[in-house]
Amino acid sequence: MSRTVRLATRVLAPASGLLLFLQAALVVTGGAVRLTGSGLGCPTWPECTPGSYTPVPHQAEGQLHAWIEFGNRLLTFVLVFASIAVLIAVLRAGRKDLRLLAAGQFFGIFGQGVLGGITVLTDLNPIPVAGHLLLSIILIAGATSLHSRRYSPATFVKASSLTSKISITHIVTSFVVIVLGTLVTGSGPHAGDVQAKRFGFDIRTVAWLHADVVIFLLGITVAFYVAQGTSDRTKKALKVFAVIAIAQGGIGYIQYFTGIPEILVAAHLLGATLVWIASWRIRLSVITRNG
Repeated sequence: MSRTVRLATRVLAPASGLLLFLQAALVVTGGAVRLTGSGLGCPTWPECTPGSYTPVPHQAEGQLHAWIEFGNRLLTFVLVFASIAVLIAVLRAGRKDLRLLAAGQFFGIFGQGVLGGITVLTDLNPIPVAGHLLLSIILIAGATSLHSRRYSPATFVKASSLTSKISITHIVTSFVVIVLGTLVTGSGPHAGDVQAKRFGFDIRTVAWLHADVVIFLLGITVAFYVAQGTSDRTKKALKVFAVIAIAQGGIGYIQYFTGIPEILVAAHLLGATLVWIASWRIRLSVITRNG
């Protein structure tokens, strides 16, 4: 193994970990933009204000809102550099098995930038806002897969029919929970701007639907744990998922019955990101031996 390959291999582990962290952080900081009403702190795109790519003194949106929104945009640039570092490390290390995942991160981040621009230019229409989050969820899944395989290529295995079906049901239900969560958020008071359009759903109805699917997901988790053929590795991942999901559910109920305070909404958004990562790791434990 050449010196270049050894160096690239050593860099890949921390670089892929940083990339995963930043992908999750983008979701949380995006939530902070909305919760502080800073969604249109930079009212245009790609510029922040007409004629300037950065906030300007005395702009109508206010300096605090402008810098919160601008900070979220800057994080996208940090993500681009992190994805480039990962892609270079993958190529230099000769990891052909990771090329598609690494390239997907790079191009997906550019897609996020474009979708973020559409979100601003449509005055925070809830549809592109929800799409912005769901694209992040997809990129987080890719970054989780990439980081899990940082040391060696994954050995893909064929799971039993029952285990495979439950695994697919579990990850699909986890994604549906997040989609329903975007409908709840898009129907609630935290739009990112007081003038932003909302979904026309009754928030009580979509919130309870969201909660019902979460309960169904926990039921699948228990069934998965006791199912014949579930490996010890998968059981360990299911335990981690259950702890995070139950804590997340508790936060959800508390925020609902306390009037959806911003701090709990932020915690719930972070929890949703952790739930998704934990759910994806369950799927990886089923389809790979060491990935």
